[in-house]
Amino acid sequence: MTATAAAVAFVVFSCKGNLSEADKLDLDKIPIQVVDSMFFVQSENGRLKMRVEALRMEVYEHDTVSYDLFPKGLHVYGYSEEGSLETTIDARQARHDKSAASKADVWSAFGNVVIRNVIKNETMETDTIYWDSNIHEIWTDCYVKMYSPSGSMQGYGMRSDEMARNAILMRPFDNEFIIGSDTTKVVVDSVNFIGPMLKK
Repeated sequence: MTATAAAVAFVVFSCKGNLSEADKLDLDKIPIQVVDSMFFVQSENGRLKMRVEALRMEVYEHDTVSYDLFPKGLHVYGYSEEGSLETTIDARQARHDKSAASKADVWSAFGNVVIRNVIKNETMETDTIYWDSNIHEIWTDCYVKMYSPSGSMQGYGMRSDEMARNAILMRPFDNEFIIGSDTTKVVVDSVNFIGPMLKK
């Protein structure tokens, strides 16, 4: 066998081996695009509405739906009508689902999700949160703990506008908060409520 024939045989064998490996790949599980240190802003009429940052974004495309994964965390910053930073959302992982057919646009955040309303000085902690940008609402059915200057609440399930201005705890339990009236502060136990007790 000549050197040329040996080279051709080697190339054919190598290509055949690579093709068999390629046949094993599941293209549905491979991103069509990967972006490191992703950063984008959303504005409306020249006003900054939202800023999003992530260490990594993976874009996936399918026949009926496309989605973006954020496997290394997601940080979202929402701004008020006056342009002030109002709301932040931090999560260990996130996903953004888009559907051209139904025009759905839903974000999901997972793992140590912390939502802060900076203006109201309120914080919510949960494991999973959903945000529908079409109806401008965030919600979860998971355990939630909420903190504010007046105290803390906990329970299961939460519904709110997308800026976390008016969060409602769906099934609260064992909550403590402080009612301030003039210079008198009282602690209210919502589980064993008999009446306000003077704070010691």
